[in-house]
Amino acid sequence: MIRIANGQGFWGDSLEAPVDQIRRGPIDYLTLDYLAEVTMSILQKQRARDPQAGYARDFVDLIARVLPDLKDRRIRVIANAGGIHPMGCRDAVLERAARQDLPLKVATVTGDDITDRLDQFLKRGIELKNMDTGEPLSAIRAQVERANVYFGAFPVAEALGLGAEIVITGRVADAALTLAPMIHEFGWKETDWDKLSAGIVAGHAIECGAQVTGGNCQLDWETIPDLADIGYPIVEAEPDGTFSVTKHAGTGGRVTVASVKEQLLYEIGDPTQYITPDCVADFTTVHLDQAGENRVRFSGIAGRPATNYYKVSISYTAGYKAMGSLVYTWPDAYKKARAADQILRQRLTRLGLRFDEIRTAFLGANGCHEIPAAEPTPEIEPHLPEVVLRVGVRSENRAAVDRFTREIAPLVLNGPPGVSGLGLGRPRVEEIVAFWPALIPKSEVRPEVAIWPSAS
Repeated sequence: MIRIANGQGFWGDSLEAPVDQIRRGPIDYLTLDYLAEVTMSILQKQRARDPQAGYARDFVDLIARVLPDLKDRRIRVIANAGGIHPMGCRDAVLERAARQDLPLKVATVTGDDITDRLDQFLKRGIELKNMDTGEPLSAIRAQVERANVYFGAFPVAEALGLGAEIVITGRVADAALTLAPMIHEFGWKETDWDKLSAGIVAGHAIECGAQVTGGNCQLDWETIPDLADIGYPIVEAEPDGTFSVTKHAGTGGRVTVASVKEQLLYEIGDPTQYITPDCVADFTTVHLDQAGENRVRFSGIAGRPATNYYKVSISYTAGYKAMGSLVYTWPDAYKKARAADQILRQRLTRLGLRFDEIRTAFLGANGCHEIPAAEPTPEIEPHLPEVVLRVGVRSENRAAVDRFTREIAPLVLNGPPGVSGLGLGRPRVEEIVAFWPALIPKSEVRPEVAIWPSAS
């Protein structure tokens, strides 16, 4: 049995969670999931400003902080913190290890960046059609900034087989971070569909960190103990593909069949075919048992062969946006905010400004749901203490977006009364980096695995 812990559900998650996973109980592997489509866009923007950027810098600081613990406890780390610059992340980690005079073997998994090959693919008839709309990539080719393939677990397992103590990847499937140690430790093959699917389900169960141990839990959330010290999840995996999800003893939160089910339903689409680079998992075959306090056992998981395609995450520029806010206070806060929204829109029209999209939210009244059924009733509306008016615009025309940003502040003196919120300053105009999902034949790309010993 091996213990695979997750200490990061997204870039920006708890800085203490991975430290606690290392120091508060036994684990063999620590996985850290930093990437999402929006994260890749953020990293792209950062690297455009600084060629040395493009990876999760928090990861480097974390490794520097816990490296002696990792060495003493023989814990191996797998992270997709490399983002769009895995080699930069590798260099930074090795440099911090050298400062502490600690030898370290760091492996990288690269090859996912296919940006420079896009024109070659298009010329050969590989259209990289948008999975949602069916449009060919040629429609926005001039706007493309970066394209990355989602690799699976086998190259990560290969890196572990080379003796890596830390594996840094670019874009890989989230659940692959957890599946890879199972492949490495148990010798699973590419045709072990049921076992691979079990590993994918395990990875999906813990990839969002504390969301499976009681965080963001809808059922009886007020009864979940000690959320201030919530424990992050651990998979205890066995060679036959069965496993349990648990957490360190003495930590807060709760691991129950109910909390596990909530996470399993998160971002899966068709539950009968959860498609990954390594297999197609059938979530309807998952059998769950409460196997003790804060321990849920998984069994019976079935899967099917992987497809012949990798998913590709393509980012491209899609114009500009800006968003501004004002706070309207009682009495009649909602009425004032709605009036201010109409006044703003009328002024933008008189100025001749046109936007691809303009959207308004009324936070405190109907900002989350934006449906008629969620509108405050006539009895409640007059008593709302404050409402935040938030207006955003999007356009290919940067000048129009910039002009919009100058129309928010005047509402304080030439609009409805009882307003505040100028402390945020004038809204910033931001470039939009949009997401284009596509598929590419696996035969067209190949992961590259390398290991790098530190100078110590």
